[in-house]
Amino acid sequence: MLSSRLTTVKTLPLKKRLCFLLKLVCFVSSVLIFCEFLIYYVVIFQCRWPEVKGGAHMGKKETATSVLKAIILADTHLLGEIKGHWLDKLRREWQMERSFQTALWLLQPDIVFILGDVFDEGKWSSPQAWADDVRRFQKMFKYPVSTELVVIVGNHDIGFHYEMTTYKVNRFEKVFNFTSGKLLTRKGINFVIVNSVAMEGDGCAVCRTSEAKLVALSHKLNCSQQKPNPSNKRCSDVEKLPASEPILLQHYPLYRKSDGQCSGEDSAPPEGKNIPFKEKYDVLSQEASQKLIWWFHPRLILSGHTHSACEVLHVGKIPEISVPSFSWRNRNNPSFIMGSITPTDFSLQKCFLPYESRVFTIYCAAGALLVILILAHFQLLTPPFYFAQHLISKRKAV
Repeated sequence: MLSSRLTTVKTLPLKKRLCFLLKLVCFVSSVLIFCEFLIYYVVIFQCRWPEVKGGAHMGKKETATSVLKAIILADTHLLGEIKGHWLDKLRREWQMERSFQTALWLLQPDIVFILGDVFDEGKWSSPQAWADDVRRFQKMFKYPVSTELVVIVGNHDIGFHYEMTTYKVNRFEKVFNFTSGKLLTRKGINFVIVNSVAMEGDGCAVCRTSEAKLVALSHKLNCSQQKPNPSNKRCSDVEKLPASEPILLQHYPLYRKSDGQCSGEDSAPPEGKNIPFKEKYDVLSQEASQKLIWWFHPRLILSGHTHSACEVLHVGKIPEISVPSFSWRNRNNPSFIMGSITPTDFSLQKCFLPYESRVFTIYCAAGALLVILILAHFQLLTPPFYFAQHLISKRKAV
């Protein structure tokens, strides 16, 4: 029986074998193109910019053109030469590149913020490795002139506080034009960029410089939000900034006990939610957190670092959004935040990327179907699959 089937295989006309081979190539190519390219368009196309529901708070001059469209993502963790396997790097970087480029093309944001840990090994990479990591980042996250990219520093970029050096900080600043205590104003909206790694509070050189810039910026912002008063000499010579309450951008979250109160499908897993956070490692210290709130009275805080989503309220009114990791190496369901922001209001919406488990399921299903088709074509199926084999044979006979 088996020998007769093998004889049938050998006697198939060359034209039919080539035709079948071409169909298999088309099937495999279609699956690859969908899973590695089209799926990003299918998923991200469903994301929509949130509407700013300012109501009475919307000023007369705040129109649709004054709304700043921002994408916020975090913790890309581009693998380095020490811990990064070449296949893992190839896979993860392709996923992030396709997601980022697709999001730019479909959503056309005004600005993109990356909240730190751009690299995985920036804290110990050599100059040559650093240059290679930067080259790969610039290829993956290239952007058009109509979009601005702002990158915040994280502990994996320059090291934890005990690993941080002036050399590493300057190296990062040179590439990304990053400065802690820098004010970024777009469409009348104030963004304060914070090097949260330098908020250790121990008086180190980098910490002193960073905190001094933050204090000076705080003074400017506070003076700008006050009504003009000739008797107020402290603000008389201060450069006036837009009166909009600032938005803090940083890598470490402000202090919270744990992720126990966080919810949502991309929050921390149940087994890790109630693990207490360590100050100055998982989150900022209570002292540093209070300083930032006192200095800036922000209307919104955006942070990363935990790789999981969380939304908390500080002092009962200041929301902080922890943005989950953008890398499939850290999550099965990466995402980014879409923000519609005006000088007086904001609205945020999450945009999920393709689930890696679903992509894997598609590949497995396609692989199983491919095997069945090959066996059915050569009439090598076992009894449970005779029906499929009969259909294929009937079609061939027609």
